[in-house]
Amino acid sequence: MSTESQTFTEKFDLLGCIQCGRCTGGCPVTVRTNLNVRRFVYDAYSEEKLEELAKLAEIWDCTACHTCAVRCPKGLKPLEVLIGLRSMLVDSGKVQSTVRNALESVYLEGNPWEKPKATRYDWMEGLDVKLAKPDTPVENLFFVCCTIAYDPRLQVVAKNMVRLLNKAGADYGFMAEGESCCGSEIHTLGEELLFEEIVGENTAFLNDFQARRVITLSPHCFATYKARYPHLNKPVLHYTQLLAELLQQGNLSWGHDLQKKVVFHDPCYLGKQSGVYDEPRRLLKSIKGVELVEFDRSRERSLCCEGGGGKMWVESESKKERLAETRIKDAHNLGAQIVAVACPFCVLTLEDAMKALGYEEEMRVAEMTELLAELA
Repeated sequence: MSTESQTFTEKFDLLGCIQCGRCTGGCPVTVRTNLNVRRFVYDAYSEEKLEELAKLAEIWDCTACHTCAVRCPKGLKPLEVLIGLRSMLVDSGKVQSTVRNALESVYLEGNPWEKPKATRYDWMEGLDVKLAKPDTPVENLFFVCCTIAYDPRLQVVAKNMVRLLNKAGADYGFMAEGESCCGSEIHTLGEELLFEEIVGENTAFLNDFQARRVITLSPHCFATYKARYPHLNKPVLHYTQLLAELLQQGNLSWGHDLQKKVVFHDPCYLGKQSGVYDEPRRLLKSIKGVELVEFDRSRERSLCCEGGGGKMWVESESKKERLAETRIKDAHNLGAQIVAVACPFCVLTLEDAMKALGYEEEMRVAEMTELLAELA
C-alpha cells in the first residue's frame, strides 16, 4: 500500500470503522439520493478505488450535517471521507464551474458569492452601529457571515442585531474593514490549501482585536471558528447565546406579545455540530403569547434542510422531494404559523420550500433576529 493511500486511511481513520451502517441509516439525504456513506468509507480503504470514488456524483450530495458523526459509535466523522474525496477533485481541477467560481471568489474577494470586497459593509448604511478597532477594548466583537453581508434578504439579520444590541446597551463592535470569509463552505467543498490560508489570515486578524469574545451571526461561521481555528485566542459564541445572556441579565425585553404557534428548526451547524439547543428556545419562550411546539425530528435528530456542505453551489441530480420541503410539510402538519430559524442558509432553503409548496398565506419562515426585533 502506498504512502499516499496510508495517509488517506490514517487521516480519516478508516481502520476505526466497524461497518455498522449507523451513518448511512441516519443520513438524511439517503432518502432522496444514492449516497451510501458506509460504502464510501469501506471502499475508500482500497487505494485503487479512490480515484473512481472521487468521480461519483454522490460525493456532492453530502450536506456536512454531521448526523453520521453524531450516530457513529466509534466517534468517527464519515463525512470527512467525502470531503477528502472532494479535495482530490478540486486538486485535479475537475469540478463544476459553480464550485470553481465560488472558490475563486473567496480567494479574490473574500466571499463565495462573487461580490466585491468594497460592498461587504453596505448593510451598515443608515444604522447607528458601533465599529470595532483593534486598539480599543470591546466586550463583543461581531463577525458577519458573507451570506448575511451580501444577500438582500438576509442583511436584515445584521441590521436587526444592531438594533437589539443598542436597545440592550451592550458593549459591542462590528468590523468595517478586513473582514473575510471564515472558510466554512471552502472546507466542505474540498479546497484544503485555500482553507488553511484563510484560517491563518483570519486568526491573525481576529487575534489582533482587544475583544473578550467573538460573536457570529451564522452557525456555519460559529462551528468553523470553534472547531477549525485552534489558535484563535478568544472564545466564540453564536448570537442566540449572547441574546439569551442579555435576556437573563434583564437588559433585553419585548414590548409586544405574539399570539402565534411557533416551531424552531435546529440548524445542523448550530445543533449537531456545536451543541447549542436551549438558547434559541429560551428566547422564544420569553415572548408572551408564543406557543412553542417541537418537530418530531428536533435537536440532535433535526432534519437537515440541505443548505450546508457547499450545496448552494452544487445542484442535486435527484428529482425527489427536497428535505426543506419535507421540513415545511412537517411544520404545516403541526399547525405552526412561524418557523423560526437561526441560520442564513436555513432561511433560504426553508423559505424557498414554503413558497414552492404554496404555504405563504398560512405560515412564515422568520430568522430569529427578525422576529425578536419586531417585538422589542
